[in-house]
Amino acid sequence: MEKKQDHMDKYGLIGRDIAYSFSRRYFASKFEKENINASYVNFDSKTIQDVEEYLSNPKIKGYNVTIPYKQSIIPFLDRLDAAALAIGAVNTIKRTKDGELVGYNTDHIGFRESLLEFCGDVLSKIDKESLSKQAIILGTGGASKGVAYALETLGFQIVYVSRSSEKGSVSYADLDITHITTSTIIVNCTPLGTFPNTQLCPEIPYNHLNSSHIVYDLIYNPEKTLFLEKANEQGAMIISGLRMLELQAEAAWDIWSKH
Repeated sequence: MEKKQDHMDKYGLIGRDIAYSFSRRYFASKFEKENINASYVNFDSKTIQDVEEYLSNPKIKGYNVTIPYKQSIIPFLDRLDAAALAIGAVNTIKRTKDGELVGYNTDHIGFRESLLEFCGDVLSKIDKESLSKQAIILGTGGASKGVAYALETLGFQIVYVSRSSEKGSVSYADLDITHITTSTIIVNCTPLGTFPNTQLCPEIPYNHLNSSHIVYDLIYNPEKTLFLEKANEQGAMIISGLRMLELQAEAAWDIWSKH
């Protein structure tokens, strides 16, 4: 008699230094609660060659992708869906029945839906009163691309902030009161403040924040980062990245479970 494990679907997370993995815990819990015959493991990848090796395993039906491979993984895929192609970053991969590796981005779904859940009424008010629809994104890595895509679908203009002034972005040193006061949403897409380095945060002029700002941190561990604490002290509405992760994970499962 064949064991149940012989027919167990296998999924996993590709990233570097991912022992803390939200995804592994989330999907293990989901599979148990919903009686889904599947397993989920971490594919800790020190190099892009490790990533290529993990992708070559035909027994893995789907992958999540995290830092630092959301962009560098793309050349190893057969194709991207329209959103991932527009965003230029992938965080979900499905292996089709024909063996094709198809890249998707569910970060933009998780971010957009969580933003609407927490402050949809505020965004509606901005539209009605024709207030500034400018957003500041801290960081220019793969995670920032899905966030920018989601904000653009909501009608926001984006100001990117990076460590040095580059084409299309301003440096932290150049971020001033004008940028802050003309922006409604500020999103941290950097890893600054992630456990165990919880004493770190992006260097922005927090004293110019007020109750008209929505401040969002993609970090979920800790749930309330120093970045969010400083924004909260100024009266801003704050949102952690936990709900985004849950929603993007469910969007990934929808992709994997479709036949």
